[in-house]
Amino acid sequence: MYVSARSDYAVRAMLAVAQRHPEVVKAAALAASQDIPYSFLQGILLDLRRAGLLHSLRGADGGYALTRDPGQITVGDVLRATGGALTTVRGAPAGVATYHGVAAGLGEVWLSVHRAIEGVVDRASLADLLEPGAGAAGRAPRVA
Repeated sequence: MYVSARSDYAVRAMLAVAQRHPEVVKAAALAASQDIPYSFLQGILLDLRRAGLLHSLRGADGGYALTRDPGQITVGDVLRATGGALTTVRGAPAGVATYHGVAAGLGEVWLSVHRAIEGVVDRASLADLLEPGAGAAGRAPRVA
């Protein structure tokens, strides 16, 4: 699985917003706190808003806030909002790939890889990642 800078930035931005939930967080504060280029972040926030994960408020007190509790938004939700399919084979979703002859079983391998990735990212919520020690010493949060 390839995690693009865009996807990484999106998850980091969502974690920063989740940490302040239910407060509104300004885009400039998100960019600064996570070392994300502001202009790049603007496009990411738009994707997250269009996906229904964030809502925005205008004005001097405006900014971004989660649309749901951090425990109800998964890493998978964020990745799909900003990057589309979680796994691709030659640029298409894993379920679309077809093979013939000696490679006929390969499609099932790619689907198994896709399901395994889904199993991790769809169980890891923003709240899970915000738990103390979730990222300490390189440990991932418990998602099993």
